[in-house]
Amino acid sequence: FYSIFESELSQHIPVVHATIAGCRFVGRTTVGNRRGILVPNTTSDIELQHLCNTLPDNVVVQRIEERLSALGNIVACNDHVALVHPDVARETEDVIGDVLGVEVFRQTVGGQALVGSYCKFTNQVS
Repeated sequence: FYSIFESELSQHIPVVHATIAGCRFVGRTTVGNRRGILVPNTTSDIELQHLCNTLPDNVVVQRIEERLSALGNIVACNDHVALVHPDVARETEDVIGDVLGVEVFRQTVGGQALVGSYCKFTNQVS
């Protein structure tokens, strides 16, 4: 499974084998872009260190103290903008903007608050 991702993507982006809070579904629990990656407070110190050691030095790895810990479900972003669940803490909103270097908007998508589950952004220009 991983070898398919590595063969297709590793020339363009880092492919990292990782867990978050001992779980392999990292896409639902993390969010990031080319500037940084945010992980939930349930991320162990060992997992956090592994990400720091594996990702390029210019990618900031930041653990976030947020009640809504499935960050991949509550944030949708690219390198320019982020939509966030309307109920995220103000401090979380600030960290998202600072670490990812994006403008942050509290928003729903189709009336659904889990914006990261209902949409995805890319940096592609049509």
